[in-house]
Amino acid sequence: MANEDKRPIVIKRIKKVTGGAHGGAWKIAYADFVTAMMAFFLLMWLLGSTSKGDLNGIAEYFKTPLKVALAGGSGSGDSSSIIKGGGQDLTRSEGQVKSGELPPEKKIINLKAARAEFLRQERIRELEKLKALKAALEKVIEADAKLKKFKNQILLDLTSEGLRVQIVDEKNRPMFQSGSAELEPYTKDILREIGKMLNDMPNKVSLSGHTDAQPYVTADGRYSNWELSADRGNASRREMIKGGLAEGKIVRVVGLSSAVLFDSAQPLNPINRRISIIVMNKRAEEAALKDGGSVDIDAETGDPIEEKEPDEAPSVGMADAAPAGAATGVSPGAPPAAN
Repeated sequence: MANEDKRPIVIKRIKKVTGGAHGGAWKIAYADFVTAMMAFFLLMWLLGSTSKGDLNGIAEYFKTPLKVALAGGSGSGDSSSIIKGGGQDLTRSEGQVKSGELPPEKKIINLKAARAEFLRQERIRELEKLKALKAALEKVIEADAKLKKFKNQILLDLTSEGLRVQIVDEKNRPMFQSGSAELEPYTKDILREIGKMLNDMPNKVSLSGHTDAQPYVTADGRYSNWELSADRGNASRREMIKGGLAEGKIVRVVGLSSAVLFDSAQPLNPINRRISIIVMNKRAEEAALKDGGSVDIDAETGDPIEEKEPDEAPSVGMADAAPAGAATGVSPGAPPAAN
């Protein structure tokens, strides 16, 4: 018996391993899925059996801020609130609103002011085009060997009527044969080149012929500086058309005799004998087509110039022209030549 009591006791522990499809974890996931599906279908059933008015009420419930739910009112932006408005429009005195509910903003357009601004911008654009044409003509004169020799006789400037191109006489280099409207060969080259370039501009063109103050009258008294200046203007027109200028672009050809002198201080200065070509701006063009008149506008900005009193009116002559001799190389004291 004693030996039997001392026999060792052996305890066996068996470790159970659950594996793969034989486990039970999938049952929990499946139960969760079934529960979710049941809740979803229950929600669908409730929505399907609820009237439209109840649905709107439910929707408004979820839209209502906590403040409104507790304090009442139509929205958190009621007029009783320190912070006005709500939603995207903070100027409203009532709560959240949709953008589509905002009244259209009323705009008042001053048609007179809008038209005035449009015309001002149009004049500025036109002035820029005339400045570009002036620069292009200067480049052509510098680049052309034939024209470069006579650049002192070609004057370019901007006036109230547009871009003015003046071809003036020099003492030893007249544009016309003495006492006639027959153009010298170099004058034809200049006029044809200018006519070719001006044809690319939409603006209309006016020409005027001028003589100096030297009296010129035929024996019968029927031909004077007035007729001579007009004939020279027409001769210049014909030569520019030969150079490529469209005939319809010329709206005015006048002879001014010695009425508008370039150098009013020396009426017999050869520089007074000239042809003036004006690429007209829109206002001057409209005035010429309407009644043959002229308008006064700022040559730099294109804005109209207010009418001045008679005693303030600018004098005609050297007021808008370059100083004689300085721009042309002609000496103011040069002796007069024949018309």
